[in-house]
Amino acid sequence: MKTNSIVQLFVFVFLGMFWTVNSFAQQDTIVLKTRDTTNYLVIKNDGTEFIGQILSDDGRELLLLTKNIGKVYISKSSIKSIRSLSPTEDYKNGEFNSVGVFTTRYQFTTNCFPIKKGENYAMINLYGPEVHFAVTDDFSVGVMSTWIGSPLALAFKYTRKTANPKWNVGLGSLIGTSGYINQGRGFGGLYWGMVTYGDRRSNVTLSLGYGHFNSGNNQQVTIYEPGTYPYDNWVYPEIPIKESYVSKSIWTAPIIGIAGQTKVGKRTSLIYDCMILLAQEKMSKPDGFQSKETIFGTNGSNQIKVNNFIPYSNIKQNAIIIMPGMRFQKTDEKAFQISLAGVISSDGSFPLPMASWFYRF
Repeated sequence: MKTNSIVQLFVFVFLGMFWTVNSFAQQDTIVLKTRDTTNYLVIKNDGTEFIGQILSDDGRELLLLTKNIGKVYISKSSIKSIRSLSPTEDYKNGEFNSVGVFTTRYQFTTNCFPIKKGENYAMINLYGPEVHFAVTDDFSVGVMSTWIGSPLALAFKYTRKTANPKWNVGLGSLIGTSGYINQGRGFGGLYWGMVTYGDRRSNVTLSLGYGHFNSGNNQQVTIYEPGTYPYDNWVYPEIPIKESYVSKSIWTAPIIGIAGQTKVGKRTSLIYDCMILLAQEKMSKPDGFQSKETIFGTNGSNQIKVNNFIPYSNIKQNAIIIMPGMRFQKTDEKAFQISLAGVISSDGSFPLPMASWFYRF
């Protein structure tokens, strides 16, 4: 009886040890299976970038497993940003290739890729600064101006994905004022829809839009009654007024945009931007010309002949703005872009070179 009790105790202890070891093994297996294998881009405050898997995060330090130098401890206080990398967007042929927030922009126009939350950017060019930031993952707002702070424009952009990951659609608008130039009387807007084919690395965008601009330079128009009016002794006759009003100049233009970009190196992209403007000036009321002639008679009997009012025809101004360029991006935080742009219009052609600096914040 005593021997059987010892055997039973031994079997019970043995089974308990086996269950404990097996449980720990299962737990280890679970840990290994559920470890995060996502690659992250970690950017330090000094601009240094690390790419790897996060092994641990104790709140003070981050342990990162990198491909090139192995495990790296990074102080959390020295980290500026952390973002996960997409296997389809951020890698090509197994090599990291940044496709950050700057890929949402060409030279002047934009595409249907959104500015993600936390990936706001500023652009400084030869003519003035601008800044764009995300309100939601699909909607962004921007401010654009010149170095003298006028004119001033607000930019809005809304994008949506489609069932096909290669196709994206979006809407955009620019609403601007002349600011303190011309006492703020000038204002206008540009509204467009767009469709983008491709990914953030290589894509092409077609835009169709409509723009309008009121310069605020209003014309006082006075139309006199046509006829012949006599006067003697050089006393100018009082010519009756047929109509008097203010004529406002409004420019309208359908706009077609064709733009694209493609990676030609690890940190270099070829950018192409083109806008076709079919502009026309329309007057709120006719502006024109009314001539007067003096007919001299004998004995001081002179006459003023007032001819018919001839309205000006609407002014048409078609133009093509071509902006090919290159973008050089050393880090995920900033990039430099240069465009050898030019304008071709019915009145002539002239160059419009552009240099831009991008900064993510």
